[in-house]
Amino acid sequence: MKKVNPKSGLFKLALLSISLLLMIAPQISSVLPLMYSSFPRVSRAAVETLSTIPNVGIVIGLILSPFLIKLIGTKLTVMVGLIIVLLVGTFPIYATNYTMILISRFLLGVGIGLFNSLAVSLLSKFYEGDELSTMLGFQNSMGSIGAAFFSFLVGILAVNGWHVTFSIYLAALPILFLFGIVVKLPKNKQNSNMDAHLGVKEENKINSSVIEIAIIMFFMYVFFMPMTFKLPQLAISQKIANVRQIAFVSALVTLIGIPVGMGYGFLKKKLHDLILPIGLLLQVIGLLTIAYSVNLPILTMAVLILGIGFGLSVPYIFNWLDEVAPKNSVNFATTIILIMVNIGCSVSPTIINWLGATFGTGTPRSDMTTAAIGMTILLIYSLFHFFQLHKKNKS
Repeated sequence: MKKVNPKSGLFKLALLSISLLLMIAPQISSVLPLMYSSFPRVSRAAVETLSTIPNVGIVIGLILSPFLIKLIGTKLTVMVGLIIVLLVGTFPIYATNYTMILISRFLLGVGIGLFNSLAVSLLSKFYEGDELSTMLGFQNSMGSIGAAFFSFLVGILAVNGWHVTFSIYLAALPILFLFGIVVKLPKNKQNSNMDAHLGVKEENKINSSVIEIAIIMFFMYVFFMPMTFKLPQLAISQKIANVRQIAFVSALVTLIGIPVGMGYGFLKKKLHDLILPIGLLLQVIGLLTIAYSVNLPILTMAVLILGIGFGLSVPYIFNWLDEVAPKNSVNFATTIILIMVNIGCSVSPTIINWLGATFGTGTPRSDMTTAAIGMTILLIYSLFHFFQLHKKNKS
């Protein structure tokens, strides 16, 4: 196959396709209740760990990724990650031993972590300006599309038992072929300057701006994640919705991210740096409205508002990272950010439960309010950031 132009739709699709798998790890969480009886000697908490353990693996994969890039190159690193996802992701289809499945779930995270940062940083190597903003929006949408699609697919497959739901990880196979055939990157760092530009010779440097962004992303995910682990308990305790309705409402967060991500490039042109405060404000409104919802329509509206705010905030922050990260260190900086994101996701229940019990009543409503207060602090910080940039641009 002849070389495909990076400006072509096929090349862009191949680059974006790996983002479909970035949020695939936790999509089997809805079948965890079906797994309890399969492991009678294992506690429910341990079974639920099968949903969260990939986050630990992702952190390891993110750390290993730069070293593997130096060893075998950027493209092969992505393909190794996809192969790992394919092999270990589908392992529970036929496995019955809890410990082996737990290990496979950890390795699944490692595989995703190998190409997680590259799904973002590769875009900045082929595109710039408004086109980069548009591609970052599409990249965020692809993650949402993947999460929503695989979540619905798990629901359909679950009627045949929990084993078969792990067949969703077969999706790595066509993506492996598409990326492998279409995306052309130099294989040898000795005979190409481009491979160095794409990551092989990247410098592992960070600056104060990267640290600032890492802290913001960490806490944004800490305060956003109660949407996943507190919403079901809140909705059922307040008799707002049943389990099936909650599953549908939860999917709206990822679904709304699709049109928001696709329109991000246009909105960035119009709103510029004001987009981050707007995104965080919408998240505050969404979390507070969820906390005090009295019926399903209000809860649904709140989730949509939260999803829109989240969909605006994430691509802006990665766009910001691309602008301020040290030269030739975008991939390393992205890796640092994604490590902090996954740590934020992992520790969110612990932090939110502690804050809720210490400063609130410890109820789901109180915990969701606590998350909204935390997001408000980020909103205030983002306003200072906006006015600093506005003042700098005027001078």
